[in-house]
Amino acid sequence: MKKLFKVLIFLLLIGMSIALLFIGNGYNMYKEAIENMPLEEKVEEIRSKENYAEFSELPQMYVNAVISVEDKRFYKHNGIDIIAIGRAAINDIKAMSYVEGGSTITQQLAKNMYFTQEKKMERKIAEVFMAWNIESHYSKEDIFELYVNNIFFGDGYYTVKEACRGYFNKELDEMTDYECILLAGIPNAPSVYAPTKNPDLAKQRQRQVMEKMIENEYLTEDEANEILRQAE
Repeated sequence: MKKLFKVLIFLLLIGMSIALLFIGNGYNMYKEAIENMPLEEKVEEIRSKENYAEFSELPQMYVNAVISVEDKRFYKHNGIDIIAIGRAAINDIKAMSYVEGGSTITQQLAKNMYFTQEKKMERKIAEVFMAWNIESHYSKEDIFELYVNNIFFGDGYYTVKEACRGYFNKELDEMTDYECILLAGIPNAPSVYAPTKNPDLAKQRQRQVMEKMIENEYLTEDEANEILRQAE
């Protein structure tokens, strides 16, 4: 029994050492990114885009749709959603593969601003440090605004205003509820869900977003069905 206990302690120490190594490397990656371009400069770079949209321009239906499908506890966490990370870890273990990330909107913003899409542990840890930094300096509205102005919507569109004009030939305040929800689902996989590429898959994704909105009480079943009927 004592021998088994010693083995378990030894394995625990090895695990902790590896974890500390990853954390250290991730922190160094974060520090290097910040030193190369401070957060304030990176934010100003995004805000200087020609088709940058302010939060006040975004339809509430679009905001609700994005939060429902990307980060339902967006207004409750400090950049990291422990519940989502735990759920993602369980699903990854079950699948024996990296199938779910559990990233918040803030983490996705951090990744898009500073890091690659490469699925490495050090990068995920750097992303966490960056997310905490972003949350400590910017409001939730600022973060959401920066996020939708720095993600890929397909067809060469990198801001929500560009995507709205490109896909619907409309300004943001002219979007219907149907279009708001459709647009919210595209960034998950732009090459798949862009309505110009796969209109049927785009609609399937839209229904997935609607289901999340119903689950999070942004829509009722009747309201969702009425939105779908209006587009027929």
